[in-house]
Amino acid sequence: MVGNIGGREFAESLAPDVQKLIISSSCRPLVRKKAALCLLRLYRKNPDVVNVDGWADRMAQLLDERDLGVLTSSMSLLVALVSNNHEAYWSCLPKCVKILERLARNQDVPQEYTYYGIPSPWLQVKTMRALQYFPTVEDPNTRRSLFEVLQRILMGTDVVKNVNKNNASHAVLFEALALVMHLDAEKEMMSQCIALLGKFIAVREPNIRYLGLENMTRMLMVTDVHDIIKRHQAQIITSLKDPDISIRRRALDLLYGMCDVSNAKDIVEELLQYLSTADFAMREELSLKAAILAEKFAPDLSWYVDVILQLIDKAGDFVSDDIWFRVVQFVTNNEDLQPYAAAKAREYLDKPAIHETMVKVSAYLLGEYSHLLARRPGCSPKEIFSIIHEKLPTVSMSTVAILLSTYAKILMHTQPADPELQNQIWAIFNKYESCIEVEIQQRAVEYFALSRKGAALMDILAEMPKFPERQSSLIKKAEDVEVDTAEQSAIKLRAQQQQTSTALVVADQSSANGTSPVNQLGLVKVPSMSSSVDHNSTDPGMAQPNGTLTKVDPQPQPQPQPPSPSPSPDLLGDFLGPLAIEGPPVAGESEQNVVSGLEGVAAVDAAAIVPVTVQTNAVEPIGNIAERFHALCLKDSGVLYEDPYVQIGIKAEWRGHHGRLVLFLGNKNTSPLVSVQALILPPSHLKMELSLVPETIPPRAQVQCPLEVMNLRPSRDVAVLDFSYKFNTNMVNVKLRLPAVLNKFLQPITVSAEEFFPQWRSLSGPPLKLQEVVRGVRPMPLLEMANLFNSCHLMVCPGLDPNPNNLVASTTFYSESTRAMLCLTRIETDPADRTQLRMTVASGDPTLTFELKEFIKEQLVSIPIAPRPPAPVPPTPPVAQPVPPAAPSNDPGAMLAGLL
Repeated sequence: MVGNIGGREFAESLAPDVQKLIISSSCRPLVRKKAALCLLRLYRKNPDVVNVDGWADRMAQLLDERDLGVLTSSMSLLVALVSNNHEAYWSCLPKCVKILERLARNQDVPQEYTYYGIPSPWLQVKTMRALQYFPTVEDPNTRRSLFEVLQRILMGTDVVKNVNKNNASHAVLFEALALVMHLDAEKEMMSQCIALLGKFIAVREPNIRYLGLENMTRMLMVTDVHDIIKRHQAQIITSLKDPDISIRRRALDLLYGMCDVSNAKDIVEELLQYLSTADFAMREELSLKAAILAEKFAPDLSWYVDVILQLIDKAGDFVSDDIWFRVVQFVTNNEDLQPYAAAKAREYLDKPAIHETMVKVSAYLLGEYSHLLARRPGCSPKEIFSIIHEKLPTVSMSTVAILLSTYAKILMHTQPADPELQNQIWAIFNKYESCIEVEIQQRAVEYFALSRKGAALMDILAEMPKFPERQSSLIKKAEDVEVDTAEQSAIKLRAQQQQTSTALVVADQSSANGTSPVNQLGLVKVPSMSSSVDHNSTDPGMAQPNGTLTKVDPQPQPQPQPPSPSPSPDLLGDFLGPLAIEGPPVAGESEQNVVSGLEGVAAVDAAAIVPVTVQTNAVEPIGNIAERFHALCLKDSGVLYEDPYVQIGIKAEWRGHHGRLVLFLGNKNTSPLVSVQALILPPSHLKMELSLVPETIPPRAQVQCPLEVMNLRPSRDVAVLDFSYKFNTNMVNVKLRLPAVLNKFLQPITVSAEEFFPQWRSLSGPPLKLQEVVRGVRPMPLLEMANLFNSCHLMVCPGLDPNPNNLVASTTFYSESTRAMLCLTRIETDPADRTQLRMTVASGDPTLTFELKEFIKEQLVSIPIAPRPPAPVPPTPPVAQPVPPAAPSNDPGAMLAGLL
């Protein structure tokens, strides 16, 4: 009680008495053990309570204790003391070695301190931990004795079937390995350690493989062992394909650390092959490390260029700008490399779909050095301009700026000027002179003015000078490695072991008067997200303009209860913030918004994998599941499902063909939800990974489970969440469609007439261009149809079609197979009959064209939706089955059902 409750003043007052109890020979061992632990707690609160001058000798006397309970507690105290000041406790070092000798030989160790045949493994670990805080062992006899003990530990440890014995023996072994590295032992012992770790990374047990890889990575800090570790390179590469992502990460770290000039080519090639199948949670780290290794250990610069261009091609979304900036620096500073780099960039531009980062680096290199390829077939200035200009409609404004510079460079290298090419480039400059982006506008104006200077342009737009030699920003990142002490490493290891689940548990912290104060939440672990959820509260019982309920009573009961005089805040509403339950529109909103927001996607029901509207559970959902799904198809946050016990919310972000959804699983009751299971049933075109879902959700708490999504190819099939839980005696199972639909992988883009019509004409007829007369269209004004297209990420481009009754829209579709693919759509309507129209869809991929056409048709065709029942439910005639009691007025289920 003294150690746990007291503060600094308490520690200063009682520390002398606690110290007397520790060294007292008249006290029982149990009291002395407790006193040592108490002093450790007091020392952590106030290190001044232990006087170093007077306590060092007493600490050495305590290590002569024969009682292992007192000795273990004293060793914990010693670890804390030497971690702050080892100089004062040199006299304890030989005593620690004698303790290890005693335990290694199993001398005078009581049976109650022997764990699965291992003498007091806790004391062995703590003793070796304390020794790691001393810089070295100077006495030759003590050093020899210590190495004999370590040799005995290394020789006597093996993998057995008993899990508990494995855990104890491996805890001792890995602490011994850390001590061997700290003492810089002889190479023979180091070889023995690495050979033992090599056995560990080859066993089937994943925990042992993980520990073997992690400790082999630590071994890299020791000199003269890299060649020994290289013998296990094949097994380490095999670990990259392990089902456990934590093992894959440790294998990547080990390969990165053991790479040098002799094996760099093999390792980098393996990393590039693995990049195609790696989880995209690892791709950013994998790309960075492959780029650093290619730069540090490149046998020649052409190989380095090949590696980086392959890296951008396979994982462009995860390649930072620093990587392609570095390639440009190398190519600019090495004249012999310039023709090769330009030729490789030209080859990648021939691919039908490349990443935008590849467009940037290729455009830059060809703008500077395409004139070196002028005599090669397909590399004339006009051909270079044509193939680069094909990428312009699909890129962002930052890339447009680079392309404009490339066009100016091509014009500069074309002397004498080609009138046709010159007019094409001038037209582009004229177009962007009125661009809203200031950077684009300035470049267009200046390049147009400069390009009219004729031959003088050669001097103005000369090649970029060589970059000054400086340290690579990528290598600098690699060198900023944190050096861990043994204690810090152990703390980090325990933290990693506690983070096996990436779910976030948010527990309610009740105040002293029993009510739940708003925003006093216990956050255990927050997954990284680019956007955060707003937890700010509003007034109780008020609905926001968008129909969000922010306060309801948080304690639903199965039986009617009297209304509470002061309802508590809605815990789930506060947790979800913008993900709170969507209610009906307020009185001022028009019904047309409801139609365009929900009914417009009603036809997606046809693509469902399971009939989610049929419920066989005793627990009825709150609200319409299909309408919730349809609403989430057009927005990125909201509630997917809710019943009296649980609420499932979604918050999503999408980037290219990758997506990240967070499932919010909230328990609305004062009893835990048990047997919780969540299974993702993905269609074949989606790769999905759901983090570990806890089996129990605490009362009035919420868990967040990240779900990673990657789109492999175009399809309208829908993924399904199979969710089940048990509350009291009710077993509930629901199958819910997830809003990872086709339009989530669309990125709207504006195209001009000069860009639209050449693309439209180049896609001539089926299967790349499909046309269909659609009948049964829900009548809507043209403006409402344009709003519907925009909500589906199809950008309506006004002014392209001379007929005012027609719409033209453009977008970019992202997937693993198509990369960034431009899609064009034309809608021709008849003002006399709004129930039919002619639709034409075109893209560079036949499957994408068909799927997008069907998706748009589903949005336009009118599907009748069953009307909502009136608020006052009329009495029903008696039936044979029992009727559940009516929900009380303070029941959240009743309140939410009324709002929905």
